[in-house]
Amino acid sequence: MLNTVTHGQPNSNTPLLIAHGLFGSARNWGVIAKRLSDDRQVIAADMRNHGKSDWFPTHSYGDLADDLGEVIRSLNVPVDVLGHSMGGKAAMVLALTQPELVRRLVVADIAPVSYPGVDLAPIAAMRSVDLSRVERRADAAEQMHSIPDELKPFLLQSLDLGNKRWRLNLDTLEREMERIRGFPEIRGDFQGPTLFLAGADSNYVQAAHRPSILSLFPNAEIEYIPHAGHWLHAEKPREFEAAVRAFLDR
Repeated sequence: MLNTVTHGQPNSNTPLLIAHGLFGSARNWGVIAKRLSDDRQVIAADMRNHGKSDWFPTHSYGDLADDLGEVIRSLNVPVDVLGHSMGGKAAMVLALTQPELVRRLVVADIAPVSYPGVDLAPIAAMRSVDLSRVERRADAAEQMHSIPDELKPFLLQSLDLGNKRWRLNLDTLEREMERIRGFPEIRGDFQGPTLFLAGADSNYVQAAHRPSILSLFPNAEIEYIPHAGHWLHAEKPREFEAAVRAFLDR
């Protein structure tokens, strides 16, 4: 089962399960998860091939949805699910294929569509690091010449300094990148309340995606956080938290 980080205690409110995005981990969501746990239990998961979860040779959205479903079944109650980017696609597939496990769904800055292009630069940058010469994360950052400086701190959160390894299955993620950028064909829909929460400065959720969203999630609302990009939960954490909390508490 996936490695998880739990915040808060079970109570009468529905638990919230958080699924992070590509190259992320449960720890990326620590601040948001802790704040939301003031009135409900919040479980943040390391997705397969990420963080402290097991590595596998495949990384399909069916796989990721089944992993999340296993976590939910261990809780013995349906949950609310929040997924960002890759985690948002996994959460959507979970809701579409195992709707009995999901009460409310929040999808952060992603749509149920395929995105063109496969950017392997982050993987190449991580592979370029000579870990034998790394004592601090700054040592690794200095070797990552091919990516913007603002991306480096995010990637370096997955560097295990003690064991001098990446907590990312780079081989599988590279091989499956086209599938990660895509979205599987699924029949049916999810009738539960759904919030698509996007960054107004991001191009991941566009007006052209609205028909695809509503065909699969007919009760979806689409909201935008001003002055936020794809990493809306990190760029505008207060606004993101407030929007999620208001939706879950209805």
